[in-house]
Amino acid sequence: MIDRFNRRLTYLRISITDRCNLGCVYCNPRLPGKKLHHKEVLRYEEILRLARIGVCLGITKIRITGGEPLVRKGCCDFLDRLAGIDGLTDVSLTTNGVLLPQYLDRIAEAGIKRLNISLDTLNPKKYARITGQDAFGPVWNGIQQALDRGFSPIKINVVAMRGINDDELTDLAALSFTYPVHVRFIELMPIGKAEALSEKSLLIPEIKEKIEPLGDLLPIRRELLDGPAMRYKFPGAPGEIGFISPVSNHFCTECNRLRLTADGHLLTCLLSDIAEDIKTPLRQGLLDNDLKAVFLNAAAKKPHQHPEHLTPLNQPSPMISIGG
Repeated sequence: MIDRFNRRLTYLRISITDRCNLGCVYCNPRLPGKKLHHKEVLRYEEILRLARIGVCLGITKIRITGGEPLVRKGCCDFLDRLAGIDGLTDVSLTTNGVLLPQYLDRIAEAGIKRLNISLDTLNPKKYARITGQDAFGPVWNGIQQALDRGFSPIKINVVAMRGINDDELTDLAALSFTYPVHVRFIELMPIGKAEALSEKSLLIPEIKEKIEPLGDLLPIRRELLDGPAMRYKFPGAPGEIGFISPVSNHFCTECNRLRLTADGHLLTCLLSDIAEDIKTPLRQGLLDNDLKAVFLNAAAKKPHQHPEHLTPLNQPSPMISIGG
């Protein structure tokens, strides 16, 4: 799949559920909201069929997201089948880590080695404030167990929030001196009406200044499977530091992804409402070639970049309903 701007789309993010066991201030606001009915959510068999079609069109990398994917029954069996699709060179999982200790063995058996784990603080009380749950212990234990079992790379996703965790960025970056983890600082994206959006965004230049006392940041050459993160490491550190800058420095020109939402839409951009309904033709019994056309239509509609000025008012949906 090559879009109108000559970007080759090789990466598919698949949300398998809009449910989550946390209520993070930037993703899943603690407000009454409609959850998808069971019948609205793509079945595993449907997702696997669409994944195979995507591979036929050039998809080589798939990341499973949510909501929280591990809350969906049968997730690990699904991962096992997904990882077995010929032509996929990389299958990875994004998780909040709460259920990792329970499922790590099954995730490993499925052949998954790459994990993205959300962790915005090292303070258990602050973790409860950010997420709405007293679950820091299980998440931290899950990270330690994943390291012990040889998962690699393990990426620790940190959403930088002014007035919430900006006093801990140095401590979080220092994890790269102790563990071979990739600590990735992500600018808060103005999506939805989350509590954290009330403060001025904390952008990558300021984040770099805050962690400067730890030492010089040495650039790392980008690799084929790299996402949008700019990679660095401190001298002598086994781990890495990454910066993802969707607000201060758009990486749209290098975007190679589509997103499949839990309710069966191919989303062309995280900050756009341009999407193709693929669930309806799928459930109407259309053939694979017809479904390939839906993928190609989505690729053709992928915008050149997301809006120049991002505001919460332009994005009424919380991040949890999109798939991150």
